Amino acid sequence: MKTPYPHPLIAREGWPFLGISLLVSLAAAFFVGWWSLPLWLAALFILQFFRDPPREVPDDPQAVVSPADGRVVSVGRAQDPYLKREALKVSVFMNVFNVHSNRAPVDGTVKERWYFPGRFLNAALDKASLENERNALWLRTADGRDVTCVQVAGLLARRILCYVEAGAGLARGQRFGFIRFGSRVDVYLPLDAEVKAAIGEKVYAAQTILARLPRHG
Repeated sequence: MKTPYPHPLIAREGWPFLGISLLVSLAAAFFVGWWSLPLWLAALFILQFFRDPPREVPDDPQAVVSPADGRVVSVGRAQDPYLKREALKVSVFMNVFNVHSNRAPVDGTVKERWYFPGRFLNAALDKASLENERNALWLRTADGRDVTCVQVAGLLARRILCYVEAGAGLARGQRFGFIRFGSRVDVYLPLDAEVKAAIGEKVYAAQTILARLPRHG
């Protein structure tokens, strides 16, 4: 299933950074020639960081897809601090070479959104989930299952972007936000979810299945 993709292959969040870096590189090349090479390398890094390719979303309606590209760093039972419940937690760490667009893990309605300013610890650490700057979405599926998706800023990240508020509807794999320069995303699932992801696994936003929710009724 292909979801609508209303933006180009370079994320709109990166347009100002890329434009400035290209202008500076061109000016430097004009005045100092090949000494401008480090600036061109910086522009190339910015280009790869803000790439945002379309993804093929699995057709399985019970699938919970990864909200981010990266590597799974945590899988297991944990306390969901937002819905005050025991849950299954899957965490995906994004380094600076991963795509940083964030996608909805399930079809659902945003019941609530919370933003918390915080620290900028290494996002690979477990304590980053509760101490770093973060933005949490409470999603409820059509059959009443609750999923919490949390954008967590990292050591280098200084800007969490989220484009939805309470009441918005999201389709599985739909783009809802972006985190600049290294971060993680935590997903809290009902205890009866069947986790498919494993620690160390490389995953892709909207494409890799992290877990499956059981059918109700």
